[in-house]
Amino acid sequence: MRLARLPLVSFGATSAIVTSVGLIVGFGSADVPKPAIISGLLIVGLADNLTDTLSIHIFQESELLEQRAAFRATIGNFLTRACIAATFVALMVLLSGSLAVLSCLAWGLMLLVGLTYFVARNRDVSVTSELIKHIALAAVVILASGLIGSSIRIFIH
Repeated sequence: MRLARLPLVSFGATSAIVTSVGLIVGFGSADVPKPAIISGLLIVGLADNLTDTLSIHIFQESELLEQRAAFRATIGNFLTRACIAATFVALMVLLSGSLAVLSCLAWGLMLLVGLTYFVARNRDVSVTSELIKHIALAAVVILASGLIGSSIRIFIH
């Protein structure tokens, strides 16, 4: 089963997952209050989403993609990112403290594993090797975000 719209959905989903988890872990490590984390998620969910969506749209136009297809892909990317970001906001609103952070980390990992599985199957490549690569790269972003947050907490307070 080939998934024709998987490339832009996968870009939007991956970006929303890794960015959201990185932000949550980084802010959590810095002991940022929960309302600020939720605000950050909403701001990134809108501003970064619109920026990436516009970038994708302009790239597609530069590649001479048919206008209607470019528009559909643009809307698909935006909605994918917005919906995924909203799930992280919901977890942060509904759960408290470190449980919210850990739940978001677990949710992000589950989403990334699921997405990787579908992309690997769609490409007929090894799911295991793709999982290792994708999780390793996401882990670098998340760990770096956590280190930045911890450093800010230590050196600023």
